[in-house]
Amino acid sequence: MRPVIAFFNNKGGVGKTSLVYHLAWMYADKGKRVLAVDLDPQANLTGMFLDDDKLEEIWQDEPAERRSILGVVQPLITGTGDVNSINAVECDDGIGLLPGDIGLSKFEDALSESWPKCFGGYERSFRVMSAFHRSIEEAVADFGADLTLVDVGPNLGAINRAALITASYFAVPLGPDLFSLQGLQNLGPTIREWRKNWSEMLSKAPSSMKSLPEGNIEPIGYILMRHSIRRDRPVLAYARWMGRMPAEYAKSVLDTGANDLDDFDDDPHFLAHLKDYRSLMPMAQESRKPMFKLTPADGAFGGHQSSVLGCYRDFRDLAKRIADKVGFPLA
Repeated sequence: MRPVIAFFNNKGGVGKTSLVYHLAWMYADKGKRVLAVDLDPQANLTGMFLDDDKLEEIWQDEPAERRSILGVVQPLITGTGDVNSINAVECDDGIGLLPGDIGLSKFEDALSESWPKCFGGYERSFRVMSAFHRSIEEAVADFGADLTLVDVGPNLGAINRAALITASYFAVPLGPDLFSLQGLQNLGPTIREWRKNWSEMLSKAPSSMKSLPEGNIEPIGYILMRHSIRRDRPVLAYARWMGRMPAEYAKSVLDTGANDLDDFDDDPHFLAHLKDYRSLMPMAQESRKPMFKLTPADGAFGGHQSSVLGCYRDFRDLAKRIADKVGFPLA
């Protein structure tokens, strides 16, 4: 399957969903077909892509007929069957979406129960744990996606465990603060444990299961986000935490021991440093488009246009850096 990249931090409020949204648009702008998958029960990514009328159309049908991820896994929740088929909702030329659903949290119990049972080789348990993987695989083939971007919630629960074993790679959006630093300390060991356990489970999978995720969950780096800027430098209060991210990422996520880097710009695992773009975000939300596509007709006059261009360059460079990390060709 083509690259599946999850964006994950068990600390919320770092701008993760906005990051996935803008990267999807950037890859589409570069001529790629992108599948965006909303596996966060808050469904904020879905709300960014779709207006209320479209959401109502998707969410108000009977569960088995929904075009959301909840409709896909509903038979597994009720114990009445396997995953339902799903087709991506085309949001724009080159962007497909597997919509999230605030009811996805209902799947948590089934996932929690199935995880340990996979050690025993139970087929239903493997069907539950591979539901996201098989749905994404089907949607990728149907939509002709070149890559998949997955948004997940800010926790270490069963839904995210199933989402992460589905991902080939994951990137960590970070805020420059103590909370994100602590999040790295929790996230790294947990993901290594998930990877190790799933590898052991795969050796016990029944031969009837033809499509299971490999569960590599390979880390590709971190993105520093949502910091205030003064004269193009982070404010002093944040610099303290930013300087500790390279060492903590190496120690907690990569498990290679803390390095002696004190400047993230020298860290090969550092992917980007994104601004808030506070003046652009409200206009982007109103116009239902990414910040880097805003025009004067959207209210982006004068100095806003230089911010729009800067935003485009930032996301273009980040998209290229991620593509290089996963071996994905991007001009």
